[in-house]
Amino acid sequence: MKYHLVLLLVCLAATAPCVAEENGFVPLFNGTDLSGWVPCNIAPETFTVRDGLLVTSGSPVGTLRTARMYENFIIEFEWRHMKSGGNSGLFIWADGLPATGSAFSRGIEVQILDPGFNVPGKNEWYSTHGDIFPVNGAKLTLAGRISPNGQRSFPQEERTRPSPEWNHYRVVGNNGDISLSVNGKEVTIAKNASPRKGYLMLESEGSEAHFRNVRIKELPSTNPQPEEIAKEADGFLPLFTGVDLRGWKVPEGDNGHWQVVNEVIDYDAESESTGDKSLWCERELGDFQLVLDWRIKETPYVNPNVHNVLPDGNEELDADGKPKCYPRPDSDSGVFLRGNGRYQVNIWCWPVGSGEMYGVRCDRSMPAEVRAGVTPQLCADNPVGEWNRFDITVRGSTVKVLLNDKTVLPGVTIPDLPARGAIALQHHGGKQDGQWNSPPSLVQFRNIFVRELDP
Repeated sequence: MKYHLVLLLVCLAATAPCVAEENGFVPLFNGTDLSGWVPCNIAPETFTVRDGLLVTSGSPVGTLRTARMYENFIIEFEWRHMKSGGNSGLFIWADGLPATGSAFSRGIEVQILDPGFNVPGKNEWYSTHGDIFPVNGAKLTLAGRISPNGQRSFPQEERTRPSPEWNHYRVVGNNGDISLSVNGKEVTIAKNASPRKGYLMLESEGSEAHFRNVRIKELPSTNPQPEEIAKEADGFLPLFTGVDLRGWKVPEGDNGHWQVVNEVIDYDAESESTGDKSLWCERELGDFQLVLDWRIKETPYVNPNVHNVLPDGNEELDADGKPKCYPRPDSDSGVFLRGNGRYQVNIWCWPVGSGEMYGVRCDRSMPAEVRAGVTPQLCADNPVGEWNRFDITVRGSTVKVLLNDKTVLPGVTIPDLPARGAIALQHHGGKQDGQWNSPPSLVQFRNIFVRELDP
């Protein structure tokens, strides 16, 4: 009896440190479904649960984020790639939505890369076993071993097992400082991250990867300042999968001119449809906030009828009382609101800038304050070829438009704006004898998110 009691006490003593270490950890993945996780800018099938594992297909490139933010924590998990050279990552303290024109949010990435990933320049700007680096404007003080280009914290040694073997990561994030342990040993550190509170994200990047035993322990808060906290997701849901046009009504007879190319919606303005050639969302909306990235690919058409729009919504006139024309390269598209092309938030190359509501501004029956209200207060467009972000809020009959974080329409009430309807991506332009006869919609779109608002 005494022997068994002594043996029990020895076993308890041996296991006590392990039990103490487990205190405070909770599962971040339940092995059954994606409860607690939210697709960011990916298809529903990009991340799935298979045989108790969290699996990413790798397509499209994007992220799966936690439903809520985390500040200070220890996260542990196991991962493996299913092909040599597979790529993935863990984002920490990330914004809820991707950065403008990017598949990824602002945040800090802890790299998950198979040792078989080899391209020229390896070990100059990346390694294959646990780099830590800032993404899309996040800030970070690199520490320990630093990459030759000075942009990443490199691991001190190679500890990653090749595909399809499992690896273990332990990431500690506390007060903006980060450490990564790979297969039981700390190898990479970095300091002074900003943001230092935000979402955790798993990355899809081109190939299948598996995750299991994902658990987290939260540490006491160190009271980040507002500027050190990532941007909330605010209930936004994606309207574009990144792989196809699910959820959108492709015009009948379009013949492939609206398509997904390199994970963006691409249009060449040459739809063969005999009806409405715009791309309409299947979902109808009442009050909503829409975030949408767009860029003009090129401007092969020189528009002879570009006008200078004045702040009151009227156009600059010449000595004969006609609008002055300023020929310039132009492309034209926009976002239709609530099911009607008249209520268009414009994308074009006019001096007044994008965000203007042409159909309302040019309606002389509209009150003067409305026509002035749908005229941009400033031109906030990035150069042709660069990505832009619309942030459009429609509440009741009022429309507010931000472009690249600048307010272009501060809020205008439009008398006859429909109460509900779908949004659309506009077709514009046409060809005659192989030449454009009006500004074409040579545009691309990505990162389309919406959240419905209470009336």
